[in-house]
Amino acid sequence: MTSPQISRRTLGGLAAAGVGVPLLAACSGSSSGTATDPAGSSTSAGTGSSSSGSGKALARTEDIDVGGGTIFIDQQVVVTQPTAGTFKCFTAICTHQGCPVADVSDGTINCNCHGSQFSIKDGSVVSGPATFPLAEEPITVTGDSISLA
Repeated sequence: MTSPQISRRTLGGLAAAGVGVPLLAACSGSSSGTATDPAGSSTSAGTGSSSSGSGKALARTEDIDVGGGTIFIDQQVVVTQPTAGTFKCFTAICTHQGCPVADVSDGTINCNCHGSQFSIKDGSVVSGPATFPLAEEPITVTGDSISLA
C-alpha cells in the first residue's frame, strides 16, 4: 500500500498561494480597487498625529530649500518650505498604494511607484493616480530647529 505524496511543485505552489493571498489583500486599498482616505471617513483637513513624535530635531531650517523639501525616511515624514519661512510637514507615505515618496522637486512631493504628485503647500494631489492628499503632520519650528510636535 502506498501513501499519497505531494510533489515539490505542488507544495511550492501551495506555499506561494498562502503567502501571495494576504499580500494581495494588503495592497488592495478597497474593494473597488481605489485608494482609501488615510484620515478615515472625515473630510476635514486636520493635522495628523505622528507615532514617532519625540520632539527631537528633524532638521535645521536652513537645510530645507525654499520651494522644496526633505524626506525623513525613519520618521516617515516630508518637511517642505513652500515659501520663505513657512514650513509644512506631511506623511511620506503615498495615499495611492502606500509606497514611500521618493523626492521633492518643482513644487511637488513625488512618488515613483505610480507617478502621484502632491503639493508642497498643502499635500493636495497635483497628479494621480492618488486621489487623497498626504496627511499633514504637526511640527514645531523653534529658532532654526524643526521638530515633530
